[in-house]
Parts: sequence; C-alpha cells; structure tokens
Amino acid sequence: MTQTATGPGKGTGTGTDAKDAESARAGASGAPGAAPDGDPFDRDVLPAPKGASLALLRSLLSPRRRRVWVAAVLLLLQQAAVQAGPLLVAYAIDTAVPALRDGGHGPLVAVAAAYLGCALASGALQYAFIRTSARISQDVLLDLRGRIFRHAQALSVDFHERYTSGRLISRATTDVESLRELLNEGLEELLGVALAGVYISVTLLYLDWGLGAAALLSFWPLYLLVRSFQRRSMRVYRKRSTATAAVIVKFAETMNGIRPVQAFRRERVNDAHFHELNHRHERINGDAILEMARYVVSSRMVANAAVAAIVLWGAHRVASGGLALGVLAAAALYLRRLYDPIDRLGMFLNSYQSAAASLEKIAGLLAQRPSVAEPADPRPLPPRSSGLPGREVVFDGVRFAYRTGGEVLPRFDLTLPAGQTVAVVGATGAGKSTLAKLLARFYDPTDGRVLLDGVDLRELATPELRRGVVMVTQEAFLFSGTVADNIALGRPDAGRADIEQAARAIGAHDFIAALPDGYDTDVRKRGGRISAGQRQLVAFARALLADPSVLILDEATSSLDIPGERAVQRAMHTVLHGRTAVVIAHRLSTVEIADRVLVMADGRIVEDGSPKELIAGEGRFAALHQAWRESLA
Repeated sequence: MTQTATGPGKGTGTGTDAKDAESARAGASGAPGAAPDGDPFDRDVLPAPKGASLALLRSLLSPRRRRVWVAAVLLLLQQAAVQAGPLLVAYAIDTAVPALRDGGHGPLVAVAAAYLGCALASGALQYAFIRTSARISQDVLLDLRGRIFRHAQALSVDFHERYTSGRLISRATTDVESLRELLNEGLEELLGVALAGVYISVTLLYLDWGLGAAALLSFWPLYLLVRSFQRRSMRVYRKRSTATAAVIVKFAETMNGIRPVQAFRRERVNDAHFHELNHRHERINGDAILEMARYVVSSRMVANAAVAAIVLWGAHRVASGGLALGVLAAAALYLRRLYDPIDRLGMFLNSYQSAAASLEKIAGLLAQRPSVAEPADPRPLPPRSSGLPGREVVFDGVRFAYRTGGEVLPRFDLTLPAGQTVAVVGATGAGKSTLAKLLARFYDPTDGRVLLDGVDLRELATPELRRGVVMVTQEAFLFSGTVADNIALGRPDAGRADIEQAARAIGAHDFIAALPDGYDTDVRKRGGRISAGQRQLVAFARALLADPSVLILDEATSSLDIPGERAVQRAMHTVLHGRTAVVIAHRLSTVEIADRVLVMADGRIVEDGSPKELIAGEGRFAALHQAWRESLA
C-alpha cells in the first residue's frame, strides 16, 4: 500500500508497518548491543583495501621524494665516514706503527688526520641528515593530521553516529604520535643499522674472506630472532592501540556527559569501568615490554657468542701467521659495531610495530567513503518561480531503513508547496526526525527520491544543497568563539551590519548587546556562557542570515522553558516567513504557527490538514491537543 498527501485537508492511505524508529536510531548511534556481530564500526580497525597502509605511506612521502633522496645520500656518506675508522686502525697497526719504528712519522700523521677528518665529516653529515629528516617527518605528520580532520568532516552523518568521536581523536593523536616516533627516531636507526651491515660485511669480506663469511653466517640466528619478535610484537601493538582508543573513548564520553554523570551519581560506575579499561591497557603495555626484553636478551646472547667465536678463531690464525693483527683488530671493532645496533634495531622494531598498527587504523579510516556521495555531474536549482524564498519539496516513493534497524519509512509520498509551513507531530519513533534527515540529505533514501523544485537532492552539489536547506536542531550547537562568529556561520562573508540586522530581526540583539563584549563576547565551549533559549535565538539568527529556501526545525523549542519558548516562537515567525518549512514538534504550542499539520505513526502519515481542521475533528491530533490544553489548566 502507498500513501499520498498533496495538500491541506487531503486524506492519507495506509502503509506497511515499520519498526520503531527510535530503536533504529539507537542502533545507528552505536548503542551497546544495538549493532549486529561483525559490524565494522564496532571494531577499532575499520576495513581497508589490501595494501592501503603502504599506499598511504607512499602518498605521504611522494611530494617530498627529493628531500627523501637528499636524506638518503647524507646518511650514506655519514655511514661511510663512520665505518672508515676500523680500517684506519688496521692500517695504523699493520703499517703506521712499523713505519714509526723505522723513524717514519708520515703514515701515523696521515692516519690521525684521516681519523679526525672522518669524525668531523660524520658529525656534520649526521647534523644535516637529522635536520632534513626532521623536516620530512614534520611535514608528513602535518599532512596526515590534516587529511584525518578533513576526511572525518567529509564523512556522512551515519558514520559519525556509529563510529565514536573518541576513536577519531585516537586516530588523530595517539596513532599519529606513534608514526612521529617512527619517523623521528626509528627510521634513522633502521637505515643506520642496514647501511652499517652492508658496509661492514663488504669491508670484512675485503679484509678477509673467512672473517667476512663467518660474520654473515652469524646473521642467520639474529634474523630468525627478529622475525619471531616482529610477529609476536605486531599482535601486541594492535591490541595496545585498540586499548588506548578504548581509554580515550571512555574519557571523552564521560567528560562530554559530565552533567548527567554527576546528576545520576555515575561516578563510581564510570570509575570502575575506566579502571578495568586502564588495567587492560597496562597489561598490554606490560606484554609489549616483556616481548622487547626477550628480544634484547636473546639478541645479546647470540651476538656476544658470535663475536667471541670469531675473535678466538681469528686470534688462532694470527698466532699461526695466517692473519695480520691489524686485520683482526679491525674485524673485532667491526663486529662490535655490527652487533651493538641489534638492541637499537629492536627499539626500531618496537616503534615500527606500533606505527604499523596505527597506520593500518588510519588507512582504514581514510578508506571510508561517504554514504551520501557528491554527485558526479551536479545540476543547478532552477530559478524560483515566485518572489518568495521557498521552494517546493516532494517525497516521491521514498523508502528508508537504517543500517542496523528495520524499515522506518515504508513507501512515502508527500508534496510540500513552496512557502508552506508544515508541522510534523507524532509519538516517539514515528519517523519525524528521519523525515527531516532525509530532507537535509544527511541520509539518502533506500528507494525513491526527495526533490527540491523538481531536482533530486542527490543531483545537487553539497554547497548548493546546504545553501538551500538549513536545519535548526533541538540543541543549538555553538562553537567556541564570539557570538558574531557563530551567527556568521550561516553566511561566512557577511559583514557586521548584516549579522546585527539578522539578530535584530530575530529579537536577539538586546541580550547580545547586554553581554560583556556584545557581539564580540566569547560564548566558550558549546555556548555554555549563555542560556539554552539564547543559544536557540543565535541559531535562528544564523539560519536567517543563511537565507535558505527550506528550513527544518527539529524540535527546536522542546528543551526550553516557557519564556524561552515564547521568545523563540516570535523569532520563528520572522525566520519562517515565505520559506518552505518543516517543523518537527513535540510541543503543540509550536504547531499553532503552521499552515498544515502532519500526524505520523509507524512511518506513515495518518492525519493531514490545517491545525483548525484537525482540532475540530476526532482524530489523534485532536486528542493530543485536548490533552495539551488540560495539562495547561
């Protein structure tokens, strides 16, 4: 069955029942137990295409590849200067010292000058490398934070209703910080160890094939240790990143809801839950430390045993005349240089595993696409056919179901003529707010179309849609900043005169002028410096300044006291004049300003007419109105 409502006084048919919309909304918001098993939004790691982490890293480094190459060359030269030292020691022992016995000082002076030159060159090259790599890492982190913030803003409302803000904060802070540690400290260690290994192996093979081959063979048990540590620590760091996000989510949730927490004495319950999460975080950090300790102890045992065995074998060869003493001394120095960084390699792997887990989560977030997509070929709105600012709204065969709930709106047909103010009433879960969200295109219909002057909302570019359709919600959200800044959100290019004119038209000028700094008063976090009614008036001034064609008021007076409600209702007369308006109303006093009333139940329109017609009847609205009048008495 379908339903049609094309104008005041027209009857409506019946449609199939829909599940309670509030339950669906609870599921969509990620309430405990609402989402089904396997829902990716209930996991800390969002699904991402294979190789997304590496693709993200490449995209971050690609614009800086010239500086990356400069840093690589600097590190190559620096390692060459560092690794020249033992060769000079071997030359001094085997050549310069014997020459000194014969009265020749030249070789020893040359060795000393070369050693000093290598030390100075190594220091200067390392300084240049650190400076270059630091600039690269800071630019990468700046770019990454910006990407996360921009992408999170671009994702659709359904994503934010299902993926908590605490997890987003964790992605932009804790996970980015893990990458900072890797880029600032870990990469230098990794590249230094890798280059040292190549230089030393080649040099040992050059000095003596036997010593070089023995050193290379000793790498095999160390390689096995590194691989084992890498596998175990990756699992631990994934758990640690998830545990860190859980702590942040709980903390942010509690602080955002501090008023109900204190009002309902939730402190002990919250403390117990936070204590559990905090201890889980501690245990997982302890596991990470234990993995690191096992690796360090094992690698040192293998490295010391390898050095001892090679030096003993080399000493035996020196004693038998098969190896020069200087070569053995150089080999011993090289082996210590080769194995000493193994501990630092473990620290790098520590940073790498943490960063890899973080990069995986960031890549998963950035791989999410908005469910409300930007049109590939947007259409403009046609010129308005009348002098009024309103436009015609049509719901054409619309069906809608939330991702985690049943169908909220069955087949739904509705026409709102341009300039008409329509009040939508009904019990909780009737589908009123869903109707508003579809009109604001926070969601797209599962089936059917929502048209604005004949243009499907999905074909409108987002900036044009937001200029044409504006929503004022129950809780008027104000950002930190001045009153003028918050009003100017409706039209960022507006001057002070336009802002004050909008405030005067709404009736907000007097209370704003009485604030300590007038329009330049900082309203602070969420507008906490002014009352709920005043915040709502600022929101109406913002909407009036935006000058939309269609205005949606989603229970805009339900949280206000009677004086505040009356002030807002006076403002509503101003802001709604000539516009197409949808007013979601819980208080029937708000309905009195409407040209037309729709009564909804189970996603259907069950009554449709002017307020007077419906009050005079015997339907649901008449009963609601009678109950409201009795409550006033």
